[in-house]
Order: sequence, then structure tokens, then C-alpha cells
Amino acid sequence: MKTIIEPFKIKSVEPLRFTSRDEREAFLETAFLNPFLLHADDVLIDLLTDSGTTAMSALQWSGMMNGDEAYAGSRSYYRFERTLKELTGFTYVIPTHQGRAAEKILFSIVGGQGKVIPNNTHFDTTRANIEYSGATAVDLLTDVGKRPDVVADFKGNMDVDALVRLIDDVGVDNIPLVMMTVTNNSGGGQPVSMANMKAVRAVCTMYGIPFFIDACRFAENAMFIKMREPGYADRSVRSIVQEMFALADGATMSAKKDGMVNTGGFLAMHDSVLAEKARTVLIVTEGFPTYGGLARRDLEAMAQGLDEVLDEAYLTYRLRSVEYFGDHLRAHGVPILEPTGGHAVYLDASRFAPHIAPSQFPGQAIACALYVEGGIRGVEIGSLMFGTTDAHGIHVAPPMELVRLAIPRRVYTQSHIDYCIEIIVDVYKNRDALRGMKLTYEAPFLRHFTARLAYAE
Repeated sequence: MKTIIEPFKIKSVEPLRFTSRDEREAFLETAFLNPFLLHADDVLIDLLTDSGTTAMSALQWSGMMNGDEAYAGSRSYYRFERTLKELTGFTYVIPTHQGRAAEKILFSIVGGQGKVIPNNTHFDTTRANIEYSGATAVDLLTDVGKRPDVVADFKGNMDVDALVRLIDDVGVDNIPLVMMTVTNNSGGGQPVSMANMKAVRAVCTMYGIPFFIDACRFAENAMFIKMREPGYADRSVRSIVQEMFALADGATMSAKKDGMVNTGGFLAMHDSVLAEKARTVLIVTEGFPTYGGLARRDLEAMAQGLDEVLDEAYLTYRLRSVEYFGDHLRAHGVPILEPTGGHAVYLDASRFAPHIAPSQFPGQAIACALYVEGGIRGVEIGSLMFGTTDAHGIHVAPPMELVRLAIPRRVYTQSHIDYCIEIIVDVYKNRDALRGMKLTYEAPFLRHFTARLAYAE
């Protein structure tokens, strides 16, 4: 395979700051062993998230200069609305400042005590907004999706039989909607097949339950469908995206991912009654419905980004560069979740550091070691993020212990990735020195963002 080249030219640069190992050890201690609490200036390669970290294009920046900052009825809003309606087909489009704002609005309306929201796998903010409303978030990931070492085309799929059992068990009236996250972030950035989405849609139709998509990485998911699912190879990504959204009654999105912007999101739907309720909450908490808590120039950037993300040359590069990262780690024996997804490489912490029990956060130990060794910041997606305790105080681990290394869009080059590979391999060679951790502080929701930790005795 020929060398992967970036399908863009670099027009503006930002210098990186190099630090010593001793400095990084001190920075990490000050941050209570939580990479979220590090100063970004002290990070060399930041793979904490691909959310809001995109390098925007020249056309996006020029669009921002042309933004209409009118409080109500801005022309930038109407450009954004036209773009979304053409792409998704939804009747009502409500801008928000980011995805979790859309989730907060939606679940404050449909959630509440006794309600159950199924998903293939909820990500952290989705789960938190559901649970904050008093509802219960249930993950129904297919069995193969829970096995990091197994290669399969669509490991993000929902277990449709389990969905039917859940509906029958808790009752239709207690399930206000079914969600599908594409791609499945907590499941390793794995795609969902069109066949699976159609099967979930059929179940929702049979029971009269609305079907919503968490569309953060819809374009990456569509590209995987084009590459892997029979019957789609000759279809354009745009047409595949339109088919995906046509299956749904609504969607939430953090446009900070496949919207190719630094801030923004939306809530969209066909239901006029739900849309009116959502707009009411939006006005109280975010802003007028034609700006939704955003500067109108950000709506311009979103409209442009939602078009640029459908460029198949970009998507080929995006998926192939992540695959390159994973292939080289695997060649050195580093255990990863296979196959690689669309936006990140996920280290399999259970196999990387088998001597550390889930209750002592092996993923967090690896994430901290990557920072100390080479200034790389990733994020634990395992027992720190999703673990709980039962009624007896016993730790209950999630299905997988992972470390996500999310690649910001259009930011790093292949040489940056080669450097990351070298550092990860060095940490893996010395993995026996990794130490377990314990919590010294945790918040009641989304504890991983602000948690404080210490090394276990």
C-alpha cells in the first residue's frame, strides 16, 4: 500500500512545547494522576478527544468572517438549517452549543423516573444526561462487540433480540425512544451496519417507539458501510448518509466531531410537539432557536463542515490513517481493539496490563504512563469512566477496559503518529512496571472528568 498522504495543505501552524520526563511526572502529580486535569500547554500530542479539536478549513474560516450575528433570524442560521434538512431530511432542526446540550434538552423532556433508554452503547455524556433525568440507560451491544480481540465488520451493532426482550420486559410505555450511536464510540469507534439500523427501525415501528440516532460520527459510519456492506460499494457517502437518517425519527449530534468544527451541535426530529417542547427548553437554557447558544459565525462553520466531511478522499484518508496507527501497534504485539474504528485506536488495557485488576483502573495506569513517557494524552474508557459498585460495595466493571487515543481531524501528520507508536511500544515493553490506582475524589456524575487518584498501596 502506498504512503498515506493528507488530502490537504497546511496553511497555518501552531508550535508544540517539548517537556522533560521529570517535568511531566511533576505535572501529572499536580493533576492527581488524571490527564483531564493537565494543562494543554504541557501536552505534546493530544489524543484526549477528537471532539472540538478539528483544524478548520480556509472556507470555514472565511464563512465565519461572513457570519450574520443577528440575534433572531440570522442568515447564517438559515444556511445551517438548509444544509441539515438537505442532508438529514428532518423537519425541525434546533441548533445547540454542543451535543450534550442536545442530549440534555431531549432527555429532560422524554426521560424521568421509570423510563428506560436503550442504545447499542451510550457514551458518557449521553448516559449521564439520561441518568440525571432519573431514567435508566441500557446498553445492548452485540456480543462480538464486547470482544476486543475478534475482528468483525460491524462490531457497533445493537443486539436486536435483546432490544425486543427489553421492550417486552419493561413495557412500551416506559421506553420513550431507542437510540443508536454511530459510530459506536464506547465500543471502540466501531461502525453500525445499515442492515442493523433497518432491523432496529423495524422493531421500533412494530412497537410504536421513536428511533433516534446519536450522529456524532455519521460520515465515518457511512464510509464503513460503503467499504464493507454488500450493495453499497458504488453508492456515494452522501446518499448512504441520507438513507441512514431516513430510518430515524430524530437525531442528536455533537458537530465537534463529524461537523468538523470547534463548537456546535443540534437536535433534529419530525415530531412537531416534541420540537416545540425542545425549543422552549432551548430558550430557557441556551438561547433563541435561531442561534441555540452559539455565535452565528459558528453556524456558518458547521454548515460548511457538514459538507466537507462527505468528501470521500478525506474519509478514505481518515479511516486509513487510523488503520495505519493500529496496524503498526499490532505488529509490535501491542493489544488493541480490532479492527480499528474511524476516529481512534483503543488499547486493550485488560491484555496490556493484566496484572492490574479492573478495580484499580488499568486503563488509567496506561494513560498516565503514556504521558510520562512521551507527553501523549489519551483517555481511559473502562472502570474509571463506566465502572460502578453494587449494593455490597463490590466493584462492577464494564465489558471492556480500554484506553482511547482519539485523532483530531486534520491536525497531526503521519510523523506525529509514528512518534506515538514508538512511545506506546516503549510503555508496552515495560508494562510490568505499571501500577494500579485508587480514587481519592469522585463526582456523582461523569467522575472521570474531575476525578483525583493516587497509586494503590
